[in-house]
Amino acid sequence: MATPCGEQIHQEVQDYYGKELQKSEDLKTNACITSARPLPKMVRDALEHIHEEVVARYYGCGLVIPECLSSCRVLDLGSGSGRDCYVLSQLVGEQGHVTGIDMTEGQVEVAKKHIAYHMDKFGYRKPNVEFFHGYMEKLGDAGLADESYDIIISNCVINLAPDKRTVLQEAFRVLKPGGEMYFSDIYASQRLSETIRKHQVLWGECLAGALYWKDLYSIAEEVGFSPPCLVTASPITIGNKELEAIVGDCRFVSATFRLFKVPGGSWAGPGQVIYNGGIVGHEQELVFDANFTFKEGEVVDVDAEMAAILQSSRFAEEFLIRAGRANTAALQGCCSKGVKEKIRDPFQLLERPTAPGPACCPGGTCGPPEC
Repeated sequence: MATPCGEQIHQEVQDYYGKELQKSEDLKTNACITSARPLPKMVRDALEHIHEEVVARYYGCGLVIPECLSSCRVLDLGSGSGRDCYVLSQLVGEQGHVTGIDMTEGQVEVAKKHIAYHMDKFGYRKPNVEFFHGYMEKLGDAGLADESYDIIISNCVINLAPDKRTVLQEAFRVLKPGGEMYFSDIYASQRLSETIRKHQVLWGECLAGALYWKDLYSIAEEVGFSPPCLVTASPITIGNKELEAIVGDCRFVSATFRLFKVPGGSWAGPGQVIYNGGIVGHEQELVFDANFTFKEGEVVDVDAEMAAILQSSRFAEEFLIRAGRANTAALQGCCSKGVKEKIRDPFQLLERPTAPGPACCPGGTCGPPEC
């Protein structure tokens, strides 16, 4: 039996999410309900205002909400019943805008049905959300223009797309320069066998379409994104003997990554940054990813990749950024190693015993305390 073609996969996934699943408890693995990092209070509060049907019909990897959202234009790929869109609607404010697109018509209908309810709940005079039935590989068909969004989020759905390179190409196209794609998805420890890739239930459960994690880095580079920033990783458990036998020794992880559309020539080398504490909900520290944590008022040495991201993105106003590093001698030892050897493998991150922290800490001190 051959691997299913793109149209067949689309139809089977639509049937699975539109007919087979009626609530999140119907899922056979935890792949689509695995939590990311703890939610800030403002996000937890926003969730309290979401209609119960929208919450019940939502299937995703926790909640995928980046920082620094005020007045931003945000696109949600695979928005489902609209839960994340309605949370984002509150966080971007009435001057911001949120667009959701999903290929399952029944899910889009649920999302649209509750627009008036939520706008009234939020006290908005006019809607700042819209929903489209369509495909994330074909955002142009929904009328989404080049360089029209500040941020793209996606919550456990890119694995459901047969052509992931096209998904990232379209995301890159509609992002503004300096824009970010912040997304959770399922990744595999190896490239999947045809037996797994042709299994209908494993497609619906987000496993058969999982990308080998290393391939994300190569595809992102080919499309034009900066190297992916690994944020979090959570283990996937299947809990179904029949599906476990099919999967064999392949492991799966739910991971969150940040991709940035960094304009050419944004930053030429490493630098030092100081976070000003201005992001609401993250005043004392900003855990940017698994490798960098920025504490308010402290100097952090960053590599060229991170310097370019901070300088060209919406985070630029939140940091003082300057070229070079203060402690050149330290770079010959532990700190140099800390910066160069970032954690990029989500399976490696699972094995790290401590909470996410900086690869290079304030003042050029890196790694464990004995360094």
